[in-house]
Amino acid sequence: MDKLIISVATTGSWTTRQQTPYVPITEEEIAEQAVQCWREGAAIVHIHVRDEQGRPTCDPARYARVRELIRARGCDLIINMSTGGGAGQVPDEERIAPVRLRPEIASFDAGSLNFGERVFVNSPQFLEALAQEMQAYGVKPEIECFESGFIENARRFIERGLFQPPYWFQMVLGVRGGSPGTVKQLVHMVDMLPPGAKWSVCGIGRAQLPLGLAAMAMGGHVRTGLEDNLYYHKGQLATSNAQLVSRLVRIAGELGRPVATPN
Repeated sequence: MDKLIISVATTGSWTTRQQTPYVPITEEEIAEQAVQCWREGAAIVHIHVRDEQGRPTCDPARYARVRELIRARGCDLIINMSTGGGAGQVPDEERIAPVRLRPEIASFDAGSLNFGERVFVNSPQFLEALAQEMQAYGVKPEIECFESGFIENARRFIERGLFQPPYWFQMVLGVRGGSPGTVKQLVHMVDMLPPGAKWSVCGIGRAQLPLGLAAMAMGGHVRTGLEDNLYYHKGQLATSNAQLVSRLVRIAGELGRPVATPN
């Protein structure tokens, strides 16, 4: 098996301080927790940024500031900038703007779906423009798939040569309105992937740890973090993103699965 790649999604678009006091909101807080996660064993940080009121934004200046603060600490985390922050509230052009910062990775949410009480809109026109920009700026797409139809959408971009191997898929399971957070669903979606694709799983809420363990055993990779899950145990809030990363590193060690570093 490949070494285990651990991604950490520190903030997200919608997690609030009312839900947990531990979620990082400002650029300084996000960078600090990212560095802590790197020290614990994360190789990739998936970044969302917020405005002064804590609302989701894709402001490239804020993304650039987070990256600057991370690099200033001598941290070589792979930077994955979200293009999904505030979808439906943030203009498409603003969502594409972080790609022009040339991060190593940026998210490519390969379709639309009901997302809890919201609609997560990724129109065909937006996805076409996003794919073209990613290719132009040399940014690796993280192809986020909330249900199996997203994989088929991604195949169309692969067939046209807009995505280059190795393809990096993130299975996002357990969102209310998307595919269920079950191992059966994960296996089904992994079976649909194009040959040679690399994949990771992002389980939402209580699905985070069980799906992470399944991915470890299946040879896939794992995402964790307060964007996706607020709890360490039932009824016990996680006190940091690093705490969630540390648990995965410990379990991977018990399974004999070495953890990958950014380089």
